[in-house]
Amino acid sequence: MSVSREGSTSAARANGGSGGLGLGKDLTGLESLTGAQIEAILDTAEPFKEISERRIKKVPVLRGKTIVNLFFEPSTRTRISFEFAEKRLSADTVYIGASGSSVQKGESLVDTARNLEAMRIDMVVIRHGSSGAAAFLADRIPSNVVNAGDGQHEHPTQGLLDLLTIRDRFGSLVGRRVCIVGDILHSRVARSNIWGLLACGAEVAVCGPKTLIPLGIEELGVTVLSRVEEAIEWADVLYVLRLQLERMSAGFIPSLREYNRVFGVSRARLERAPREVVVLHPGPMNRGVEIDSDVADGPWSLILPQVTNGVAVRMAVLYLLAGGSPELAEAAKEGA
Repeated sequence: MSVSREGSTSAARANGGSGGLGLGKDLTGLESLTGAQIEAILDTAEPFKEISERRIKKVPVLRGKTIVNLFFEPSTRTRISFEFAEKRLSADTVYIGASGSSVQKGESLVDTARNLEAMRIDMVVIRHGSSGAAAFLADRIPSNVVNAGDGQHEHPTQGLLDLLTIRDRFGSLVGRRVCIVGDILHSRVARSNIWGLLACGAEVAVCGPKTLIPLGIEELGVTVLSRVEEAIEWADVLYVLRLQLERMSAGFIPSLREYNRVFGVSRARLERAPREVVVLHPGPMNRGVEIDSDVADGPWSLILPQVTNGVAVRMAVLYLLAGGSPELAEAAKEGA
């Protein structure tokens, strides 16, 4: 995880969609968004929550729109959440994975997307292993592009659903203390959360082994804590990350057992907190490594509300990029 702030041009472009929020044509990251823009997305998500509680979970907001889910990395929560969001807004959806596309035959990402555009699609949701892939694609095709996670860069809709979950619990993000614990170095989720939380007025700290804390991360405006006990004492929210062993090419930690002993979030540690602390996790969880089961399933956990909020947030993003506005979201949820 580089700590440089290399703003995405496509994230800030104002040539279509976003309902006048100035989000631009695409959502490739949270880095370039203001707190007001982020709060407007969260406000838009609020009325969409109710759609998922209905007997018939569908409104005609995106009827006639075609959305391609282009996933070149494995995904469960993100992919299914986007599919639910699209279908609940009545869009037509197509899923393409790397194993089922011409990418395996050597076709480039841009050629794949341009061929899809020739079939008159409207939006692309892309997950890719290369940092910057979403912005690269967004700058080359006229369809809306939503970043569903690119390399170690960003995962903006995960960041938004996390912010919504924290705001639901506390009423506001302003002044909340959020400590991100674990593998910060390899985490695109950490990056999106840091930028989103700071933009919305929260205080942010990170905690983990020195080998997994990016050099110079303090330049982003975060505090570095060296002990998980210190993090629990400081924070209102612990955001626990898994160890991304698939992205590690060297021995960043002595062992999983040692990591759990030193940095694992356990019931015993949380019970010593001086105030109420809530716990979030983006999934998938490695129980018994970064988080113990009695925490993940216990009274501190907001992990399942995160998953529920993911559908509403992704509905809001798709609606806004298609030209909707926060002021009309309440009417949109009624199919008006």
